[in-house]
Amino acid sequence: MNAEKTEIFEKVTKMLETQGFAIAAKDDTRPWGGFFVIDENQAQDFANQYFDGIDVESLKIGGKLSPKILLVAPNARLSWQYHHRRAEIWQVVEGTVGIKTSNTDEEGELKEYHPADQIKLQQGERHRLIGLDGWGVVAEIWQHTDASHPSDEDDIVRVQDDFGR
Repeated sequence: MNAEKTEIFEKVTKMLETQGFAIAAKDDTRPWGGFFVIDENQAQDFANQYFDGIDVESLKIGGKLSPKILLVAPNARLSWQYHHRRAEIWQVVEGTVGIKTSNTDEEGELKEYHPADQIKLQQGERHRLIGLDGWGVVAEIWQHTDASHPSDEDDIVRVQDDFGR
């Protein structure tokens, strides 16, 4: 892992710990950056911190929410993807990121998002998060749509991927 990536992961770890969040999992091995998974019991605290206090009860579709922090590297792209068992809400915490969305496999136009900007992605909506000039930090809440089979990292349908996954 390069020094810049190590530094941003350490910075975000300290930020989350200072805010009182329990980090349930961390993945800094993704070719595009990585993510932190926050304890699901802290979903409301996470929403208070990153989503202007939105009531998590109003977000629940399948009874479960999963808060995460995504870190996307400069000039890196997550896969062009969608999910069968979740919708997502993203809010930019730091940096400027690009996001493409579409209801078809054809990629939509790149839109820039800045700190405090929010986007809601529907179940099945194609999307791609893109790092622009610097590291982007994005808060994410998964809205599980199937209570009996919650979404996980396997619930990613990749339409296109820069890393051959």
